[in-house]
Amino acid sequence: MYTVQNTLYVMTPNAYAHLENATVRIDVEHEKKLQVPLHHLGGLVCFGNVMVSPALMHRLADEGKSLVLLDGTGRFKARLEGPVSGNILLRQAQHQKAADTAITLEIARAIVAGKLRNSRSVILRGARESADADETKSLTRTADDLAASLRATKDAQDLDTLRGIEGEAARGYFGALNLIVKPIMREHFSLNGRTRRPPLDRFNALLSFLYAMLMNDCRSGLEAVGLDPQLGFLHAVRPGRAALALDLQEEFRSILADRLALTLINRGQIAADDFDEREGGAVMLNDTGRRAVVTAWQERKQEEVTHPLTENKMPLALLPFLQARFMARTLRGDMEGYMPFLAK
Repeated sequence: MYTVQNTLYVMTPNAYAHLENATVRIDVEHEKKLQVPLHHLGGLVCFGNVMVSPALMHRLADEGKSLVLLDGTGRFKARLEGPVSGNILLRQAQHQKAADTAITLEIARAIVAGKLRNSRSVILRGARESADADETKSLTRTADDLAASLRATKDAQDLDTLRGIEGEAARGYFGALNLIVKPIMREHFSLNGRTRRPPLDRFNALLSFLYAMLMNDCRSGLEAVGLDPQLGFLHAVRPGRAALALDLQEEFRSILADRLALTLINRGQIAADDFDEREGGAVMLNDTGRRAVVTAWQERKQEEVTHPLTENKMPLALLPFLQARFMARTLRGDMEGYMPFLAK
């Protein structure tokens, strides 16, 4: 457990987070492990079986600080906050646009196009860095296939067709990621298709954990501008599903999560013994692995990038918040169409 960028992450199983005067205290087996002044914190994130006292929940809500609950793999479970704020007119516009099938398809096309463009950039980088000629050719073919899928999105006349294009492209993309893993690391890190609930190999477990943290950042960005994270355009609306957060996440998956996963594997920053195998074949990051990944994730988000629309340098951490603002401007009619972030 530790604090990064004014957020306290508690990952120790059976830890107890509670309020002591004006501080957050973390106990494990009745022994104090950490104590942080409450005014230093912007939020509390709990992984797995972590207990939180009612008094601390109330105090966080009173002070507008978020409490996020993730399962042991890092998958988002719940977010506790005080009264919902935000612009009711913006939310009204969001609901109106979501009811318009033409506008919904237009926004969904932009989301998928952003995902495919950024996925292709990861594959092309892998092709450039590959030392094996045959693997370079295979990666280049996958990049060409992604380019073809990108062109096909323009002709998709409904969401089902668009989702089919995206799904087929994703299968090819995930199949190619194995070729970007260094040969010496492939014995322990091989992606046998994308498996989620539960992940069935180490690579999938790492991706799922990173996607959960990215999802939380995207949801925070949407809520910060006053949008309803439950009402999306590409992803179908279901009870308890943050569909718009899933939409926003798509353009960032490859360039933030997948690229970091490959870096951690290829540089040996994550190892086979950082994972545990459960009954039924599920594979999960253990406590040591989670700590390593969370640290790397926070460091990665502090790296700067120049946004192609604003032409300003900013940390990667701000991208979901800026793109959420562009989504809000699109729904209000201040922008002609949603422009996803495209990595160079």
